[in-house]
Amino acid sequence: MTTDSSSEAGAAAPAAAADPTPEGGLSKGFEPAEIEARWYAYWLEHGVFHASEAADDTRPTYVLPMPLPNVTGSLHMGHAMMCTFEDILARAHRMLGRNTLYAPGTDHAGIATQVVVERQLAREGKTRHELGREAFLERVWQWKGQAGGRIVEQQKALGLSADWARSKFTMDPDYARGVREAFVRLYEEGLIYRDTRLIHWDCQAQTVLSNLEVNNEEENGELYEFAYPIEGGGEIVVATTRPETMLGDTAVAVHPDDPRYKDVVGKNVVHPLLDRKFPIIADAVLVDPKFGTGAVKVTPAHDFNDHETGKRHGLPVLAILDKAGRVNEHGGSFAGLDRFEARKAVKRALKDKGLVRGSKQHKLVIPRSDRTETVVEPMLSTQWFVRTKPLAEPALAAVEKGETIILPEEWTKTYAHWMQNILDWCISRQLWWGHRIPAFYCDKCEHVTVTRADRPTACGGCGATELRQDEDVLDTWFSSALWPFAYHGWPDDTAALRRFYPASDLETGYDILFFWVARMMMMGIHFLGKPPFARILLHPIVVDETGDKMSKVKGNVIDPLDLMHGASFDEVVRKALPGAPIEEALAKFKKAYPSSASMGKGFEAYGTDALRFTLASYSALSKRIPLSPKKIEGNRHFCNKIWNATRFALPYLEGVVRTDAVPEAKSLPNRWLLARLAGTMSAVRAGIDGFRFDEATAALYRFVWGDLCDWYLEMCKPVLGPTATDVSAAERAEWQRVLAHTLDAVLRGLHPFMPFLTEELWQRLPRPAGVPVSIALAKLPGPEDGRADPEAERAMDIVQAAVVAARTIRSERDVHPGSKVHLELRSSDPAVRALLLGERRFVETLVRTDGAVVVADRAGERPRGVAMTMAREVEVLLTLRGVVDAVKERARIEREIKRTEKDVGVLEKKLASKGFAERAPAEVVAEAKSELAAMQARLELLAEAKKLADELE
Repeated sequence: MTTDSSSEAGAAAPAAAADPTPEGGLSKGFEPAEIEARWYAYWLEHGVFHASEAADDTRPTYVLPMPLPNVTGSLHMGHAMMCTFEDILARAHRMLGRNTLYAPGTDHAGIATQVVVERQLAREGKTRHELGREAFLERVWQWKGQAGGRIVEQQKALGLSADWARSKFTMDPDYARGVREAFVRLYEEGLIYRDTRLIHWDCQAQTVLSNLEVNNEEENGELYEFAYPIEGGGEIVVATTRPETMLGDTAVAVHPDDPRYKDVVGKNVVHPLLDRKFPIIADAVLVDPKFGTGAVKVTPAHDFNDHETGKRHGLPVLAILDKAGRVNEHGGSFAGLDRFEARKAVKRALKDKGLVRGSKQHKLVIPRSDRTETVVEPMLSTQWFVRTKPLAEPALAAVEKGETIILPEEWTKTYAHWMQNILDWCISRQLWWGHRIPAFYCDKCEHVTVTRADRPTACGGCGATELRQDEDVLDTWFSSALWPFAYHGWPDDTAALRRFYPASDLETGYDILFFWVARMMMMGIHFLGKPPFARILLHPIVVDETGDKMSKVKGNVIDPLDLMHGASFDEVVRKALPGAPIEEALAKFKKAYPSSASMGKGFEAYGTDALRFTLASYSALSKRIPLSPKKIEGNRHFCNKIWNATRFALPYLEGVVRTDAVPEAKSLPNRWLLARLAGTMSAVRAGIDGFRFDEATAALYRFVWGDLCDWYLEMCKPVLGPTATDVSAAERAEWQRVLAHTLDAVLRGLHPFMPFLTEELWQRLPRPAGVPVSIALAKLPGPEDGRADPEAERAMDIVQAAVVAARTIRSERDVHPGSKVHLELRSSDPAVRALLLGERRFVETLVRTDGAVVVADRAGERPRGVAMTMAREVEVLLTLRGVVDAVKERARIEREIKRTEKDVGVLEKKLASKGFAERAPAEVVAEAKSELAAMQARLELLAEAKKLADELE
């Protein structure tokens, strides 16, 4: 992001707008439910999110493609974080004067959608096969029309500033044409081919899966040993984790250098459960002689390593499972059994024949479907593949040359490793819902016709007109890999494609770097000659407060809408752990979120802004974000702080006339505030530019809560407040302009993070003439919105140090907040004394003194009944006599001395213990010594405080 300061991005927005701001002043507290829907409707009505492709729109372009949510989806915390991060980018760039396209859409989600609709049919006692393909697809479209838009409405509730009028669905006709074009071109270029290979098969969804759609998880299993009789006498014992696949064995393999088996290599074994024989072979690649018995059963049709072994030795490939995972006719008497039932039956049969030789617990890697979580089955199948190596090489080079940057940078190495070791991509799926493969088969001559047309008129081989289309559809990731350009009408040369390709940023999760991002890089470069993105920004995953991944098994899922709109814990945990007893669900939830124990009976309506600001406050560079509901509650208080700060200021700003210029300031607090504003907005710009939203939000929080509310607004009171005296009209006007300007800049800086609250408040501020209809189109502030002034910051630092020191004395001595105190400030530096005299009225307000602050030269000892401390080069003296009850103060100090002495004794005893000194880690011992030193210093301060208490009588 550059730091251009073009003032309005809203040149194309309507000039006039009905203001939805209610009449009257602000209510006492911020109520998000009252403003969110109102302002979102206003933004949509006035085209605030619209991107222009007009040739005469000369604004620089910023494009952010939305990672496609599944049409089956509903908003979860991962979506909420991703949408928040993306919308921050979109809103910030729009405010920087860019022609910003945040490009929305939804994915047809082949497997996920088909599973949902098939479950619906199952509840009606029907199957898709009974309906037939056309009727089933009609049913899916019907479901999509009824339920498919839920996540879009939830995204709008989160405040997303996407150009919804451009929204695309990956099964839209124009998008489908792009998908078909891509397939045909790749086929014509020899980059798509059909082959029979061992693939990953999902028996529940009954479709092939790519390698990336398989999650390999370590689980507890069994290493089972049984004997194969050797023809002519003897036996050979094999070890396996899948006994049922012995029905498809076509060899037993041993290592060629294993002396135990030299005499049996070349002999046959007799299958004990089927009427078959097969050889004992020697294979150094497959067999580890140290694992198990050193002999391995070989099942070429149901194991990837065995399949390669079968190729090396010319073994038969005998498939014994059907597509549903049941034993087929090759399994003899076991035919018809489910694969897991067959495992038990085979083990029983081997036991009956006396061939079991033992078993033991064993850790093994189980492949599970990413979609259905069922165990994936290796199966021999004819499928369509993409030859990926020629596509991966330029996609890798683009990142290596810096044409595309990946943040966080650590993922660049991971991306490179995967691209360098990429396998061909299986893109056919045995589903009905999706983009049907445009390949047609001729049963007369077996020629395959791949075409752009809906249907070829004749076979390209023999001219026959009787052709059947491939039953399979394309992998969902194939169609979504075309998103950056098919979205804009490719293969046509559209104005949108010329204007909005390539995109500026892609913001998405690191978990789909290979599923989606790498494939978009490959396709974008191949079809359009340049990478689809300038930057790839990868966000972390959201986990619970203890660091565990969210899942309904663990009962730690939180619906973001519950945080935004409010929900009791009973409602929350019923979603998190459906079907479980409420007490069990609550216990699991509160274990996952310890901070929730102090949050009453549930989540209040924290609002969208509090949730967004919280999510943005976590570092995008980490791999996990441990979500804390308590932190969201804290940021709801921050929203209220901003609300009340504006509510406090508005009465003082009536009639203020403003310009775009930074106000001139003579008063030290005003100079200081503008200097702090410049530094804050510089940090905000840098944070957004560097994908460090945590640093931007931290800078805004510090400025608003600290500089603006704790200090400046308090200092406004003796100038702008009803009791202000001796204030000239010019001075009052200066303070009004600085206050109005600062609030305006703060709200604009907060807007990408808190869109609703800031719009509501900004619309009520006095603003310069010619401002846009929405804060979303106003300028994002930068350092130029303040004024650097190191001298003012140094001077104010001295004043603040004196005030903090005086306030600390008040706090430590339990001075009642309403009591006024006598304060004296001393310094041997004439310049410092002059500074303190000049700012005396602000010190009096901030410390709550009983009259004018005495400013004097440093002289003599501390007077009796006066607490004294140093703040920078200033002595701070606060008179306590007559303000603090001597008896109560002495009793308090004596209690504190006793408690501290007890703690000192415990630590001294611990450090004197030989066992602790010798066995405890050095850093623990050092920490204990440091703690002891602090306590001893505390005792010295308490002794001095007791002496002072004695003086108060």
